[in-house]
Amino acid sequence: MSVKSAINKVVFIPHDEKMLVAVQVKRRTKKKIPFLATGGQGDYMTFICISVTNKKPSHVSITKVKQFQGSSAFVKRSQWTIDQLRQVNGIDPNKDCPEFDMMFENAFDQWVAGSAGEKCTFIQILYHTCQRYSSAPKPEFVNCQSKLLGGNSILHSAADSVTSAVQKASQALNERGERLGRAEERTADMMNSAEQFSVTAQKLAMKHKC
Repeated sequence: MSVKSAINKVVFIPHDEKMLVAVQVKRRTKKKIPFLATGGQGDYMTFICISVTNKKPSHVSITKVKQFQGSSAFVKRSQWTIDQLRQVNGIDPNKDCPEFDMMFENAFDQWVAGSAGEKCTFIQILYHTCQRYSSAPKPEFVNCQSKLLGGNSILHSAADSVTSAVQKASQALNERGERLGRAEERTADMMNSAEQFSVTAQKLAMKHKC
């Protein structure tokens, strides 16, 4: 099981939520925290996760989850509603890069994702989730590549691909049915012709016999 699948299973599913996406991140600028305040917990991995409740009306949360070195457990550190998100800064709208910022009404974080691809997937899903679930005013997405904010998200694209495949299969079955129907019609015509030929042949035979 992947780390992200494990986070979904341990952190979100027990609360009747499903995780839409998660991105592993590190801070670009470290917060100044007194040495004793760390509690000696050591190194850790940080994930920013987007989740939605299964029950209607749906509620979307953005959650910071940590996994400390040497532990298989995941710990929730901070959580915001999607309506508390004020701005997402993609840093550079002209190229893929792993850096991005997130501003909430009571917090501001500067992150570096594990890769530019992970960051792009995260921002794309976050944007389309905001368009669907957040109330007005919606959060601002600045310095983000247009490919991440236009059209359908990869989730919708996947659904569209499945729908397209079903439609193509249905069309193929319909075309096959039409071909079979035409073949059956030709077979019926041939059988009728054969019957007519047989009747005519019998009449001719009877005539010559007489």
